[in-house]
Amino acid sequence: MSELDLIPAGTVFTPEQITHYAEPEARSLEDAIRDADLLVSTPHSGAAIPEELAEFLSPELTRRLQYDFSDVATAAVVRRWAEIDPRIVAVVNPHPRLVRDPNRAKPADVRADLAAAIERVRDAGPWQPVDLAGVDAIRPVTFSFFPILEIPRSADGLARLVDAFAAAAAQGLEVYERTRDALTERFVAHGLAHGGVFTRLSFHDTMNTTTTRDGAVNVARAEADRLPAVVALSNRGDARGEARALPEGAAADPPTLDPAALRALAEAHRAGFAVEDPAAVALNRPYLGSQEILADGRRFRAIAGEAGAAGLRLGAVQAEFLREYLLGPAATAELHEPGTEWVSEDPARVDALAHACRRAWDAVRD
Repeated sequence: MSELDLIPAGTVFTPEQITHYAEPEARSLEDAIRDADLLVSTPHSGAAIPEELAEFLSPELTRRLQYDFSDVATAAVVRRWAEIDPRIVAVVNPHPRLVRDPNRAKPADVRADLAAAIERVRDAGPWQPVDLAGVDAIRPVTFSFFPILEIPRSADGLARLVDAFAAAAAQGLEVYERTRDALTERFVAHGLAHGGVFTRLSFHDTMNTTTTRDGAVNVARAEADRLPAVVALSNRGDARGEARALPEGAAADPPTLDPAALRALAEAHRAGFAVEDPAAVALNRPYLGSQEILADGRRFRAIAGEAGAAGLRLGAVQAEFLREYLLGPAATAELHEPGTEWVSEDPARVDALAHACRRAWDAVRD
């Protein structure tokens, strides 16, 4: 386990440690909320694993597989964006999705869901594809079906694993969830008092290839699962951001951001990131957006009348960047080869991407 990145045992994160905004030495968080119109969250940006969970990790886990099972490229970009842009506030999850995925609905019974996921994985066999739909808030395997956890076979051992995950979550993941939701409520309260616009952005990355047993991240995803060359922007709608046609009897799933606003945001990203091919920025493909924007969409619809009367426009959107684009060609080429280590971040590229994010959102405001 020595080569893995572990968070020292007993580390408890505070809201102040995971909340980022420009000029914190001169501005309070209240100042930042007053000046901003965008709250950015990164639910999957953490890669380091709480040391309390180390005994349950697969002995085959490497730093590369550990980092690949995260959206780690988003953390540095969003933190830098928050440093340079006084019109955003950002909250960064310090824990990996291994602890529990905050972009999935929290299970009513974590123990039962984890037990069901483990049973499905055992039935499928090592490295075999397995459907974890409905029970994937804590995944015992990565997206390439690498067994990330060494599952105890006894009932007592499994109970100890679940208890360890619950205790670890309270130290970081749940701090992130409470901070994200409290910030959202503070932004909404300010907007209801003063009008304007408030948008929630859930920020992610995904690679168009998955891992092999030797660590090479070079297995192409199915065509339907591949991201465009830069970013997919999602509001639960169709390829134009409009409400999707749903099967008869299906639960309503309205767009979480006004369709015209999503199309404008796409054009702003094409300009801000200086893309030559318009298809490099796509809408709702391959992902519609998950729990964070779903929850905010419901929250915003519930106060729609009050917000309209206050002159406040609310919306939520997911941005899923292509990880190859965020990392750049040299780092991508390195990850395509077998290995156990992750790549080094390029500070100049991080800075350029952060400025591109700012340009894109400034353009849509204009």
